[in-house]
Amino acid sequence: MELEGVFRHLEAIFNLTLVPRILILLGGNAMSPKELYEINLEGISVGNAEESLQTPTCVRKLFHSLFLADVFSELQVVPAMGTIVMVQGHRDCGIDWFRPKLNYKVPTRGRKLTVNLSCGGNSSTNPSNQQGMTSAWDSYIWFQAPVTLKGFHE
Repeated sequence: MELEGVFRHLEAIFNLTLVPRILILLGGNAMSPKELYEINLEGISVGNAEESLQTPTCVRKLFHSLFLADVFSELQVVPAMGTIVMVQGHRDCGIDWFRPKLNYKVPTRGRKLTVNLSCGGNSSTNPSNQQGMTSAWDSYIWFQAPVTLKGFHE
């Protein structure tokens, strides 16, 4: 039930603000997780249907990145761990379920995997656009889901 609630609230925040990054933190706490998975969406352009990402392309790129990173070679049976979801969004987006974390910094300890999603051939590679987006990201903060998802085994 908690997982479905998190998904509903994630959908709500995506409707309220541009979401450049999502963190999935496993084990430990928000400041010192055992594992951290970052999904970086900064390279995705928002536009009309012709400019939007296509699902098959996204899935292909995501799995390609995961396999190139070789994250599955070190898999071991681990105990069930709590999962914390963090979402980056505009500080004034109006979301009330996620808790703002004004001074949160992405942890540098623990195992980390970053998946960068981007649109090929968009104008975000233009240096002037990059500079404008950097200043726009200054108004973005981290929000933490108020629940810790309990781990499970299949």
